[in-house]
Amino acid sequence: MRARVRRGAAGRTSGQVACSVERGSGFGQDGAVISLLFIEDDDAIRVALTLALEDEGYEVREAPDGRAGLAAFAEREPDLVLLDLRLPDLSGFEVCRSLRANSIVPIIIVTAQTDTYDLVAGLEAGADDYVTKPVVPKELAARIRAALRRVHLHESTASSTSVSRFGDIEVRREQGIVLKSGQELNLTKTEYRLVCEFADHANMVLSRDQLLERVWGYEYLGDSRLVDAHVRRLRVKVEDQPDDPKLIVTARGIGYRLLA
Repeated sequence: MRARVRRGAAGRTSGQVACSVERGSGFGQDGAVISLLFIEDDDAIRVALTLALEDEGYEVREAPDGRAGLAAFAEREPDLVLLDLRLPDLSGFEVCRSLRANSIVPIIIVTAQTDTYDLVAGLEAGADDYVTKPVVPKELAARIRAALRRVHLHESTASSTSVSRFGDIEVRREQGIVLKSGQELNLTKTEYRLVCEFADHANMVLSRDQLLERVWGYEYLGDSRLVDAHVRRLRVKVEDQPDDPKLIVTARGIGYRLLA
């Protein structure tokens, strides 16, 4: 099955939906409508959340399984992907890894799984964030806005001329890239923001709550799994020996510190 775009409830056109919401939810910095790809096998959940997100002004393409989702992504890359972990063909983990191998598009996991292992595995597969079912549409919309805000912040740092160096890592903000031994690292927008936050506070302990607020843009009521999973993923890319980190070290019981 091909992914499809739902045009709105009660026969409304997408233009009418966009006009009915306040500019800034489903619109990008340039005023263009933001495109989402929602990969979810449960028809009722997919339709309900699609309608709710369209009411926020987003354009939503739907895919009922992993292969359809990957095909829709290849046809046209969206601004953000919403991905269920439990799909009937490919697992959400496989889809996430496949997307992340070729793109740094923001990915939010939408899943009924509350098990820590599954959530962490999804984040380590490359997801930027997660929400659990039953999903509150307004909360999901807030997570989407925060993820897209990180993309904008990543792009805005390219105007900075500052360069940070620690060990063999170099952060070139003018270009919005991070190098290790002169080679560019393939970082997601969230990972880049995390590196910049550490670089801005070198040798200082940053608590998990501080990182949640500064990097993700809102509080997660003490859920440290998001930070821990991203730090582990980041260590794989910046450390020579991720299991024995020398750059981003753990401040036990508090958070993390960048040694510069």
